[in-house]
Amino acid sequence: MTNPGERPPLVLASASPRRIELLARIGIVPDRVAPTDIDETPRRAELPRQLALRLARAKAEAADAPGALVLAADTVVGLGRRILGKPADAAEARRFLELLSGRRHQVHTGVALRHADGRVTHRLVSTILAFQRLTDQQMEAYVESGEWRGKAGGYAIQGAAEMFVRFLSGSHSNVVGLPLFETAQLLRGCGWLRP
Repeated sequence: MTNPGERPPLVLASASPRRIELLARIGIVPDRVAPTDIDETPRRAELPRQLALRLARAKAEAADAPGALVLAADTVVGLGRRILGKPADAAEARRFLELLSGRRHQVHTGVALRHADGRVTHRLVSTILAFQRLTDQQMEAYVESGEWRGKAGGYAIQGAAEMFVRFLSGSHSNVVGLPLFETAQLLRGCGWLRP
């Protein structure tokens, strides 16, 4: 039990090094990192934005951290109603690049904060991006780089894929994996982050 005015520990329910780096940019270092293992399979007819929010909430609720604030997030790349998850192999990464080439898509991140009393507050952030029309050589080089591994949509905007982005509307940090403005709002809203 924490004393009045004392901040509860902050637990990050994610093993993503990108999320840890993003939090550090705004001066937040979690007291503990405790990734959760949940089923991330989309439900039938579930839209990308619904999936991002559902998974963020599920991760926050699944974390074993009594008495702590638990921060969780999930990022989903959507092309219309289609969900582009983490490619299983190089062939799927190439297919994703072909789908994204010359088109607009959205990156949705659900951010959930589980309070010590079990209540969960959340935000959903969406960013619109457009890739240039990619040449076969660009796609081949990107797939060969291996940067797509473990990345929603098969790319990392904080890496070489940033040169493909001809348009972005919304939060850049959202595309990396954690919208910092909204995350800070959640932490301020419960008094953990001051001012």
